[in-house]
Amino acid sequence: MEHQIRFPHLGIVLKNVGDGINIGGFEIKYYGMIIATGFLLGLIVSYYAAKHENKFDPELVFDYLITMIIPAIVGARLYYVIFSWDYYKNHLSEIIQIRNGGLAIYGGVIAGAITLYIFCKKKHLSMLQFGDVAVKGLLVGQILGRWGNFFNREAFGGYTDGLLAMQIRMDEAAYTTQDLLDKAVTVDGVQYIQVQPTFLYESLWNLGVLVIILLYRKHKKSNGELFMVYLFGYGIGRFIIEQFRTDQLLLPYIGLPVSQVLSACLSVFALIVIMYKRSRLKKASKTAA
Repeated sequence: MEHQIRFPHLGIVLKNVGDGINIGGFEIKYYGMIIATGFLLGLIVSYYAAKHENKFDPELVFDYLITMIIPAIVGARLYYVIFSWDYYKNHLSEIIQIRNGGLAIYGGVIAGAITLYIFCKKKHLSMLQFGDVAVKGLLVGQILGRWGNFFNREAFGGYTDGLLAMQIRMDEAAYTTQDLLDKAVTVDGVQYIQVQPTFLYESLWNLGVLVIILLYRKHKKSNGELFMVYLFGYGIGRFIIEQFRTDQLLLPYIGLPVSQVLSACLSVFALIVIMYKRSRLKKASKTAA
């Protein structure tokens, strides 16, 4: 039976959309291919930024990426597993199986930041300056990475009949909810759930944050300010989009979406840091005058 993903109100029907390709009997998932492509393009963008904007050895970008890849993947997986422990405690063998998804971006960012701190300490570099370089590549990786969710039929939202409504075959969805099942539609004898493409929302939001950072970079007043703009911008977007998702990772005992809580905290933190540092620079400028 044909694999389809439909956007009925846009008149778009994507046919033969599988989740991977088979080469010599070995299946390669699009999810992994997209993550790898995101790493590569992110590296290129950060390399260019280091060479032409921040005036330090761009080869350090390669060194950092090689150092960071494994910790970032492990961190992204640990974050996902920790907040999905009710499932994984009974499926321990699946913890290391990431080919079908299950990587949380915040876990990867946290692990990447810790790795960056250690890397910069050893290389005697400014972590804040390096962060301003790395954040552009990070956003490129996030923009592309969300499309891995598209091929995996995951990271979508609840039912909608809006313009961007997306229909996924019920038997191919990574998960579903009773509400989506109750509102399923039948097309040519095949049942589809109709959802909000929150992966698309986040990809487009990240593209907007990247554009803002590229426009803002010549106006930054101190090292680390671009990274703070990223935390603020991405945090706001993720806070809003997270409320639409049907696969939220929840804080134990509290029941609040962990990514939504973290997004709010990071956005407030970043805004305070930006305002504080700009205030100090303004006072220093007046004192010097």
